[in-house]
Amino acid sequence: MYAVIKTGGKQYKVAVGEKLKVEQIPADIDSQIVLEEVLMVADGEQVVVGAPLVAGASVKATVVAHGRGEKVRIFKMRRRKHYQKRQGHRQNFTEIRIDAISK
Repeated sequence: MYAVIKTGGKQYKVAVGEKLKVEQIPADIDSQIVLEEVLMVADGEQVVVGAPLVAGASVKATVVAHGRGEKVRIFKMRRRKHYQKRQGHRQNFTEIRIDAISK
Protein backbone atom coordinates (compact mmCIF):
# COMPACT_ATOMS: atom_id res chain seq x y z
CA MET A 1 0.00 0.00 0.00
CA TYR A 2 1.29 3.44 -0.88
CA ALA A 3 0.02 7.00 -1.15
CA VAL A 4 0.98 10.23 -2.87
CA ILE A 5 0.95 13.17 -0.47
CA LYS A 6 1.54 16.88 -0.87
CA THR A 7 3.49 18.87 1.71
CA GLY A 8 5.66 21.92 1.43
CA GLY A 9 4.60 22.48 -2.18
CA LYS A 10 6.04 19.13 -3.29
CA GLN A 11 4.55 15.70 -3.90
CA TYR A 12 5.96 12.49 -2.38
CA LYS A 13 5.16 8.81 -2.92
CA VAL A 14 5.15 7.21 0.55
CA ALA A 15 4.68 3.76 2.03
CA VAL A 16 4.41 2.58 5.63
CA GLY A 17 7.80 2.41 7.36
CA GLU A 18 9.60 4.79 4.98
CA LYS A 19 11.62 7.77 6.16
CA LEU A 20 11.76 10.89 4.07
CA LYS A 21 12.95 14.48 4.30
CA VAL A 22 10.32 17.13 3.65
CA GLU A 23 10.20 20.91 3.95
CA GLN A 24 10.35 22.07 7.55
CA ILE A 25 7.23 21.32 9.62
CA PRO A 26 6.77 23.15 12.95
CA ALA A 27 6.44 20.08 15.21
CA ASP A 28 8.45 18.61 18.08
CA ILE A 29 10.67 15.54 17.68
CA ASP A 30 8.82 12.25 18.37
CA SER A 31 5.43 13.93 17.92
CA GLN A 32 2.70 12.51 15.69
CA ILE A 33 1.54 14.55 12.71
CA VAL A 34 -1.33 13.92 10.32
CA LEU A 35 -0.91 14.81 6.64
CA GLU A 36 -4.35 15.54 5.21
CA GLU A 37 -3.41 16.43 1.62
CA VAL A 38 -3.52 12.95 0.05
CA LEU A 39 -3.65 12.98 -3.75
CA MET A 40 -3.76 9.21 -4.39
CA VAL A 41 -4.00 5.95 -2.45
CA ALA A 42 -3.12 2.57 -3.96
CA ASP A 43 -3.72 -0.80 -2.32
CA GLY A 44 -2.66 -3.55 -4.69
CA GLU A 45 -4.86 -3.32 -7.79
CA GLN A 46 -7.28 -0.85 -6.19
CA VAL A 47 -6.25 2.77 -6.90
CA VAL A 48 -8.16 5.81 -5.63
CA VAL A 49 -7.25 9.12 -7.27
CA GLY A 50 -8.56 12.34 -5.80
CA ALA A 51 -9.89 15.36 -7.64
CA PRO A 52 -7.69 17.00 -6.35
CA LEU A 53 -7.69 15.30 -2.90
CA VAL A 54 -8.95 11.90 -1.76
CA ALA A 55 -11.86 12.52 0.62
CA GLY A 56 -11.29 11.11 4.10
CA ALA A 57 -7.77 9.88 3.44
CA SER A 58 -4.87 10.76 5.72
CA VAL A 59 -1.30 9.73 6.43
CA LYS A 60 0.01 9.52 9.98
CA ALA A 61 3.70 10.18 10.51
CA THR A 62 6.21 10.67 13.33
CA VAL A 63 8.77 13.48 13.34
CA VAL A 64 12.21 11.86 13.59
CA ALA A 65 14.55 14.85 13.31
CA HIS A 66 15.05 18.40 12.12
CA GLY A 67 18.12 19.50 10.22
CA ARG A 68 19.66 21.46 7.41
CA GLY A 69 20.43 20.16 3.95
CA GLU A 70 23.64 20.27 1.98
CA LYS A 71 24.97 23.66 1.00
CA VAL A 72 23.97 24.83 -2.46
CA ARG A 73 26.54 27.20 -3.91
CA ILE A 74 25.35 30.01 -6.16
CA PHE A 75 27.91 31.70 -8.40
CA LYS A 76 26.99 34.56 -10.70
CA MET A 77 29.39 36.17 -13.14
CA ARG A 78 29.25 38.68 -15.97
CA ARG A 79 32.12 38.18 -18.32
CA ARG A 80 34.36 41.16 -19.04
CA LYS A 81 32.49 43.32 -16.48
CA HIS A 82 34.50 42.40 -13.36
CA TYR A 83 31.33 41.19 -11.61
CA GLN A 84 31.32 38.05 -9.52
CA LYS A 85 28.93 37.11 -6.74
CA ARG A 86 29.19 34.06 -4.50
CA GLN A 87 26.34 32.96 -2.28
CA GLY A 88 25.40 29.83 -0.34
CA HIS A 89 22.12 28.39 0.91
CA ARG A 90 21.17 25.55 3.25
CA GLN A 91 17.49 24.58 3.30
CA ASN A 92 15.87 23.48 6.58
CA PHE A 93 14.13 20.08 6.53
CA THR A 94 12.13 17.76 8.76
CA GLU A 95 12.70 14.01 8.61
CA ILE A 96 9.51 12.00 9.11
CA ARG A 97 8.67 8.29 9.34
CA ILE A 98 5.37 7.12 7.84
CA ASP A 99 3.35 5.12 10.38
CA ALA A 100 -0.06 4.55 8.77
CA ILE A 101 -2.06 5.25 5.63
CA SER A 102 -5.84 5.37 5.97
CA LYS A 103 -8.38 5.61 3.14
